[in-house]
Amino acid sequence: MPVLEVHLVEGLHTPAQHAELLVALSTRYAEVTDVPLDRVRAHVTLHRPELWATGGIPADGRSAPYFTAVLFADRLAELRRRLLGALTDLIVDVLGVDRRLVHGEVIPVQPDDWAIGGVSARTSRRAS
Repeated sequence: MPVLEVHLVEGLHTPAQHAELLVALSTRYAEVTDVPLDRVRAHVTLHRPELWATGGIPADGRSAPYFTAVLFADRLAELRRRLLGALTDLIVDVLGVDRRLVHGEVIPVQPDDWAIGGVSARTSRRAS
């Protein structure tokens, strides 16, 4: 179920930083949520600079990453807060961006609304 997405402005960070970020975010998500690493899916979505604005100002060379983390809705608020903080820390460390410009959210999903191999996660949980 774990899915991470980071939105970045194209050209502000290197491919090596993108790769490092994907590995680090996946690993941290697995650690914080106690899910197997092989279940985590992470990707970077790059946006052309002319299609990005921060605070109503078109991209001007400043990086203002935005991330989402999909998580089952029954996870505790404390775990969600830890995950948001941990993912923000990694983005700041790997990309060298201003922490105040990093925004993110946890997207809660009901187990009945998430499929694994075409079967709802609730059904999969009962079977294991």
